[in-house]
Amino acid sequence: MLYSSTRGNYGPLPAAEAIKLGIAPDGGLFVPIERVQLSMDEIAAMVPQTYQERAVKILEPYLTGFTTEEILGFVNDAYNKASFDHPDVAPLTDLDAKLSVLELWHGPTCAFKDMALQILPHLLVKSMEKTGESSDILILVATSGDTGKAALEGFKDVSHTAIMVFYPEKGVSEVQKAQMVTQEGGNVGVYAVRGNFDDTQSSVKAIFGDAVMQQSVADLGFKFSSANSINWGRLMPQIVYYFSAYADLLARGRVQLSEAVNFVVPTGNFGNILAGFYAKQMGLPVHKLVCAANENNVLTDFITSGTYNRNRDFKRTISPSMDILISSNLERLLFELSNQDADRVQQWMADLNVKGYYTVDDATRDQVQSVFWSDYADDKATMSAIKETYQRYGYVVDTHTAVGLYVYNRYRQGTGDDRPTVVLSTASPFKFNASVANALMSEEQTAGRDEFALLQLLSDFSGLPVPSGLSGLASRPVKHNTVVDREQMPEAVLDFVKKRR
Repeated sequence: MLYSSTRGNYGPLPAAEAIKLGIAPDGGLFVPIERVQLSMDEIAAMVPQTYQERAVKILEPYLTGFTTEEILGFVNDAYNKASFDHPDVAPLTDLDAKLSVLELWHGPTCAFKDMALQILPHLLVKSMEKTGESSDILILVATSGDTGKAALEGFKDVSHTAIMVFYPEKGVSEVQKAQMVTQEGGNVGVYAVRGNFDDTQSSVKAIFGDAVMQQSVADLGFKFSSANSINWGRLMPQIVYYFSAYADLLARGRVQLSEAVNFVVPTGNFGNILAGFYAKQMGLPVHKLVCAANENNVLTDFITSGTYNRNRDFKRTISPSMDILISSNLERLLFELSNQDADRVQQWMADLNVKGYYTVDDATRDQVQSVFWSDYADDKATMSAIKETYQRYGYVVDTHTAVGLYVYNRYRQGTGDDRPTVVLSTASPFKFNASVANALMSEEQTAGRDEFALLQLLSDFSGLPVPSGLSGLASRPVKHNTVVDREQMPEAVLDFVKKRR
């Protein structure tokens, strides 16, 4: 399997090189040149398998150049009981006869990003070895909250790597912030940025594309790479859990082989739901991918109209990991649905950069709508969905999963489609406990308590244990307290690298 850039000016190159680089030097994202196909018999064979065995089956065709033994090693090092608190890794919980929730937050940082970021460091280090890389790798991460901690946890003290995480100063929850600023590790740096996530992400991408910065970092013995979902090595492992969920549905007799299901995905940067698109391309029986957005509903507007327009007010919501107006991974989808027409993709991305919007042609819009459906939830609807889910099922969800459940109900009402559906649960309810507690309990019960006190209160109310990754956060020493303007981010990168030498 070879990979090329969505902008058409880099590649083809092997998987190890694409993973090492993270983002293509022409500013595009790496995509596989060929399509991987699985038969129904191969999908059926996954039913008795463990998550680890399913992962090897999905990853192997994308990782030619790696041996089966190497891939098995990556998988076992990533998905084990030392890192994940559930034996199924990504367990499926049935809420009713047609609705299931895929819990993707049983890893060390209690969010779905662990599903990819526990395996990416192993992929990256081996990719460096295979490509004969002599420089160390500097991972740059822009985070809206969850990627940052998951990447820090995955890459801490990994040999020949260093990692810098930038997060919007006022755009993450207190728990998310505490997870990052207390991070241990001799090769890690965490920086708050005055601005929103889009400011942060755009600046990181600009640093990647700055030839002078690349040379300055190279002179200090490093090369850039990414742990965001712009890196194919981050996106690819997410395909696995779509197949795993379907295999679990088959195992329980909730669907018959080849019966199509819907997946509802709380969506910000479009990576999580794009993995579902690749699963569908591979032959997984997917009817609709339902894109669930919050009030930053740029994706909903795009899917319904064909126009992507980031020229709108940025809104801070109670589902902060989705507070995004520039969804980088959409570029990959447009490349795939436009018959891999890099020239058109490049023009759309140029329009977005210069004008703040682009409109795809009717044929591409129609293809998008044939696969995707979208709606959004405001904060009030999100809070109601948390309460209603608990009242109806006795099941506690975080704010992002609640957005998914609200949009699922809107989808059923709008389409009449009642086929089996899986809602992806992207974070533990304890990670966004203030909103969850306020939705489930009275004002008198929660008044005057900060997020850290509410962890135990929510545990007492729900009967669920506080995850070990969140327990004791308030008492951990702060190790990272630097705040920068977005214009200071390149200087911060150079200062960080110099201290590693």
